[in-house]
Order: sequence, then structure tokens, then C-alpha cells
Amino acid sequence: MEYGIFLSFNNQQEGFQIPINPGSIEIGDGNNSSTYDIVGLGEINVIKSPKLTTFSFSSFFPAQPYPFISASVVLEPNEYVNMIKRWIEAKRPVRFVFTGASFDINEAVSIEGFDWKEVAGGSGDIEFTLNLKKYVFYSAQRVNVVSREENNSTTQVIEKGSKPRQNDRQPPKTHTLAPGENLWTVAKKQLGDDSKWREIQKLNSISDAQLKNLKVGMVLKLPGGTADVRGIA
Repeated sequence: MEYGIFLSFNNQQEGFQIPINPGSIEIGDGNNSSTYDIVGLGEINVIKSPKLTTFSFSSFFPAQPYPFISASVVLEPNEYVNMIKRWIEAKRPVRFVFTGASFDINEAVSIEGFDWKEVAGGSGDIEFTLNLKKYVFYSAQRVNVVSREENNSTTQVIEKGSKPRQNDRQPPKTHTLAPGENLWTVAKKQLGDDSKWREIQKLNSISDAQLKNLKVGMVLKLPGGTADVRGIA
């Protein structure tokens, strides 16, 4: 069984394998419970929603061809640092994959902390510590109002629509409007959530009156950006 840690961004359009496996990974799974003292009842425990899982590990980016390097593709130490810093600045989740002998991890995470320094006398090696936190995708959810006939009376019921598919792909910066497209279809195709068409409308300063007369070939600005994969299978 191969033991390795992989980090990637924008649905693996950019990423790498950690070249030197850390000695351990710290995983935090707090249950976020609280204890209260109530007069006449004594101590009670209120169970709340669990905290998001955290992951932490330390290693170094090598500047030398050490025999214990585990990655098949090795970058220059500063390339790893610049890539991680760029991901942090993008304010988007990254994909954290760990493969091991007893368990595997595959989670979307946010980078909560990245500390690094060049090792004195290490010929350019860079030591680092990464702190990650599980990322939960969220967005507005469409609801439908449905009328039902029961006992000779009409009742309106609110039904939840399907949730948008989780996706850590970063959308392109622009989209050229094709025949038959509108802001709703563009939001669904490029952002994965048709309810975000209003965001596109606001970003491009399109008035409500202009919505029905959008010209084919119009270049729409979209929230997002893009990215080069190296060392990701």
C-alpha cells in the first residue's frame, strides 16, 4: 500500500504530492458539546453539532535528491511555497487526499495555517507545517411551492429542491454567451448553481430590462479563476 499525501486545487488542475512523508498526521474531531449547571437538576450536557475535522502535519520540501523522497515528481522548494500561498489568496477550498495502510482521507479543506522557513545548513530545504480544516460546501437551495388537494381543500406545501452538486472546481473568469443561453443556464453550467444568475447580473451591471435582449457573443464576467497539474495521478 502506497503511503502518501496529495494536495490539489481547482478539481486537480493544479497540485502535487508531498515529497517527504511526515512522521504523523494530527486529526481533530471535537464534538463541540457544553456542560451547564441547572438549579434543582444538577449538571446536564447539551450535545451540539460536531466541529469540523482538522488535519495538521509537518515535513519539508527538499532541495536535494534524498533517497527517501516518496513523490514521483519533485518541484523546487519555492514552487511548493508559492503554489500554497496562491491557493490561500484565492480563498477557495483545496482537495486533501491521504492514502495509508489502515485508512484513507479524501476531503475538501481550507488552509487555516501555513508556516515555513528555510533550514539553516539544509542547502535550500524548506521546513513547513500545514493546518487544514474540513470545508463544507454551501449555497442557496431552491424550494418549490406545490398545491395539493386533500379532503376537498387545497394545501400549499413547500418542497426542497435538489442541492447543487459539491464541486471544488474553480469557475472560469468569463463566459461568451452562446445561442439559446441566458444567465440562468450560464450559472448552472459554469457555477453549478442556477440560483447564482443574479450574481452574474449584478457583476455585469445588467438591468432587468436587458435580461431578455442579451446578445450572442456577449462576454460575461464570472466570479472565479483558473489554474497546471504536476504530479497528480
